[in-house]
Amino acid sequence: MSGKNRKLYLECCSGISGDMTVAALLDLGADEVLLRRTLAGLNVSGYEISISRVKKSGLDACDFEVRLDAEHENHDHDMEYLHGHDPEHSHGGHHFHEHRSLQDILEILRSGDMTPGALSIAEKIFRVIARAESEAHGVSLEQVHFHEVGAVDSIVDIAAAAICLDNLGVEEVIVPELWEGRGTVRCQHGVLPVPVPAVCHIAQDYGLKLHMCNVEGELVTPTGAAIAAAIRTSDRLPERFVIEKTGMGAGKRSYRGTSGLLRIMMIRDEEDKPLEKPETIYKLESNIDDCSGEVLGYVMERLFEAGARDVNYTPVFMKKNRPAWQLNVICDQGKMEKLEQIIFDETTTIGIRRLKVERSVLSREIQRVATPLGTALVKVCETGFRKKAYPEYESAAELARSSNLPLQEVYRIIRQSWEDSEKEQKSGMNKKEHAE
Repeated sequence: MSGKNRKLYLECCSGISGDMTVAALLDLGADEVLLRRTLAGLNVSGYEISISRVKKSGLDACDFEVRLDAEHENHDHDMEYLHGHDPEHSHGGHHFHEHRSLQDILEILRSGDMTPGALSIAEKIFRVIARAESEAHGVSLEQVHFHEVGAVDSIVDIAAAAICLDNLGVEEVIVPELWEGRGTVRCQHGVLPVPVPAVCHIAQDYGLKLHMCNVEGELVTPTGAAIAAAIRTSDRLPERFVIEKTGMGAGKRSYRGTSGLLRIMMIRDEEDKPLEKPETIYKLESNIDDCSGEVLGYVMERLFEAGARDVNYTPVFMKKNRPAWQLNVICDQGKMEKLEQIIFDETTTIGIRRLKVERSVLSREIQRVATPLGTALVKVCETGFRKKAYPEYESAAELARSSNLPLQEVYRIIRQSWEDSEKEQKSGMNKKEHAE
């Protein structure tokens, strides 16, 4: 699958946690070597990671585990500790836990060599958690000191999830709902109700939908909820889609009545659907019969500068056969008043017609293409199984001037370079799929 418009669907029917997310992303094809190398560059100690295959509910799944030394152990996966009644005797007292501020954790993340994309995702996840902790404990963000979330395993889980997401080149993430259990769970603050306060605040602040099931236990951890909140771009699946690949991530906790698996699917919309859903735009119309060409040219410039999507003039004949111009402006609803004010200020018109219209548009993106003349910008649109490439005028004109070639010849060279690049990319994908 090409890197364009990659979509992930997180099926959270057994909840979500940090380690489950990382495992599912690795199972989808995230680079394990890159992950290990990048994690090793962080200023964090007291752990090692293990990546393996396990059977969960009879299904093959990836398992990602952060193994802590005795000093950093927090019993996050110890069912007796989480739901038992005598933790002091079960574990000989609480272990020491490092408490870190948000700034401490951000400095740890920035200390390594994470890509800008991965770093941005990781920082966003921690800011989501910091806000939830701030609300839960009634303190400012600067006063928040993380407990379990500030522990080594959670830092590694979140950094690893960010590294994997960035490596997969994901653009959209769909999270319809998170299944959550009931009852109570033990943490450093004591025994808390499920969902724990941090999860409640994250769901409230970011509009996550919770599906409460009858499982006795915590299915959604604060780390898992924060990941979902930070990366989600939609809660609705396409009506029809094709599954490109599936990743299965195993959870460590075992609850009766749930599989303990997080399934993440890499999907794409059905390919024979060339058009996006119609979008609503507005059209402003005005007939002008007593403005000079210089004024109309100036008006067009001002309208574009103010955010108009398109501006054009159409020659018309008004009453008494007077030749005139119809000014047409395409714009978003939020820009209408500003654009109308420019038209009233700069022209002689005394009235503007507003039309609410729908349009269907092809999906498009701007790509940089290397050509023998230099780098060029190309607008690429998709229609069904076909792609269309349109060199951007300013980019082509600049190359034409610097190379002293006719503009049409430059257009041809840019299109040919784009086509060659597409063929090379498809050839590389086919070789990779054959090797797999």
